Amino acid sequence: MSVNLHFSFIREEMTISANNGQKIQQICLGLRPMNLSLEGKKALVCGSSQGIGFAVAEQLALMGAHCTLFARNKQSLEEAVARLDISLRQQHQVLVADFSNPDNVKLVLNEWAKENHVHILVNNSGGPPSGPITEARDIDFLAAFNQHLICNHIITLAVMDSMKEAGFGRIINIISTSVKVPLKNLGVSNTIRGAVASWAKTMANELGQFNITVNNVLPGATRTNRLKNIIEKSAEKTKLAESVLEEQMIQEIPARRFGEPEEIAAMVAFLASPAAAYVNGTSIPVDGGRTGSI
Repeated sequence: MSVNLHFSFIREEMTISANNGQKIQQICLGLRPMNLSLEGKKALVCGSSQGIGFAVAEQLALMGAHCTLFARNKQSLEEAVARLDISLRQQHQVLVADFSNPDNVKLVLNEWAKENHVHILVNNSGGPPSGPITEARDIDFLAAFNQHLICNHIITLAVMDSMKEAGFGRIINIISTSVKVPLKNLGVSNTIRGAVASWAKTMANELGQFNITVNNVLPGATRTNRLKNIIEKSAEKTKLAESVLEEQMIQEIPARRFGEPEEIAAMVAFLASPAAAYVNGTSIPVDGGRTGSI
């Protein structure tokens, strides 16, 4: 079943003959469905055993994509993949590697890519630990750089040729609104996320000619284990109740609530669709309006 839910106006010109023999251009307005179908497309979704990653895989599957869930915990992946939609005879699978070990990711993925093609890649991995940048150690930056930028690059290179061959590619990186405005108490994350965004923009410039788009989705405060951990650590440090800290965070968001993983997934799904073919090299906040930049 194709997913064609939204509509856009199209402009058509018709040439007709008037009584005096002159040609008159007549403009007609009609409706053309927005193509959101991913039937027949194959997606590799990283960090997809839970949270935003799983929500993304769930949405892509509902749109018809065959999904490969990629993370380090095999049992969690197998439980997650069993929950994906298969009403269009999608064939889902799991791939296991540890993103803290780029060599492991490269070994596993290069072997898998020999027999598998990818149209849609969603780069996603758990964020670095919170804390002030003045307390960060060299090893903290290196670990985050490897887990995020280096692994993104390894995975992208492994699937890039199959996208070129298909003449269709979508690379979507789930990063953070810190790409726009650095966030308090996330020193290492702010630094590495910015590097990933610059990497993605450069990749977009080089791959656009092959009908491959590269975009970043920037989640704001979203109800995931990551947010829960940040609030818990902040409560320990400030000696404030978690409920108080949560309310303070919510008051900074114009929507006055946290986001849900499914809302982040909706943006990723649109960028993965044929309808988003001319969206390239962007960083899009999905944060209820919190980010203080235009």
